[in-house]
Amino acid sequence: MHRLSINELTTYRWTFEEDVEHYVAAGIQSLAVWRQKLSDFGEEKGIELLIDNGLKVSSLQWAGGFTGSDGQTHQDSIADARAAIQLAAAMRAECLIVHSGSRSGHTNNHARRLLTGALKSLLPIACEFGVPLAFEPMPSRCASEWTFLTDIDETLQLLDQFDSPQLKLAFDTCHFGHDEAICERLGELAPRIGIVHLADCKQPLCGEQDRCRLGEGTIPLELMISSFVHAGYTGYFDVKLMGEEIEASNYAELIAHSKATFENLASASSKQRSRN
Repeated sequence: MHRLSINELTTYRWTFEEDVEHYVAAGIQSLAVWRQKLSDFGEEKGIELLIDNGLKVSSLQWAGGFTGSDGQTHQDSIADARAAIQLAAAMRAECLIVHSGSRSGHTNNHARRLLTGALKSLLPIACEFGVPLAFEPMPSRCASEWTFLTDIDETLQLLDQFDSPQLKLAFDTCHFGHDEAICERLGELAPRIGIVHLADCKQPLCGEQDRCRLGEGTIPLELMISSFVHAGYTGYFDVKLMGEEIEASNYAELIAHSKATFENLASASSKQRSRN
């Protein structure tokens, strides 16, 4: 099963209303909602617009910053995450993306305690509203402003302390697609993944998110899609493209290219599985 969504960060210059209009015109059935765009348009109006256009929500992004790295207090970030969970439930999002926050001057142990404390407060609410929390680890070269979770196994160990099916991973192909050891484990990781951010890049990312159009970089996307689906992953492949090249592109053409490329990659992976 292959399900495609477009992330609103991909069409950064468009408003929420423009995203909905153009995605529907391109035959896109799902999107990942960026809270900032939705807030600018109006949450209630935005949810109504999604329903009226028959659009599903692959994810809501984002909540977190529990270490104070984005200027909020620990309690403020928890309160914001509670509101995000309820918003995700209202739009029937399949998951809420969570970034822990960077170490922000804390020791690693203290940062983990802050995240664990936030999870103790938030997990009951996530369970009540039926919203999976998808934590996004990032390699250390990309994570400085976002998260102290830079290793997939350590992230899973932390989540396993709670033994809850509501806790998932958000997996970005640009962050880990050049890591051969990780690519060999995609089947093992698939049951733990709430959403796959689908992207390509010409070289490993380092700080700047300089991504390129699908199929024009060096990420083994066909292999990755095939590995996930073969292992039983039925979630969304969410096209999340950013960087100077992407921002300067024609968004309508970018969406059409992303859709066509994804369909080709998914078809190729299906043929490969049938041959095996």
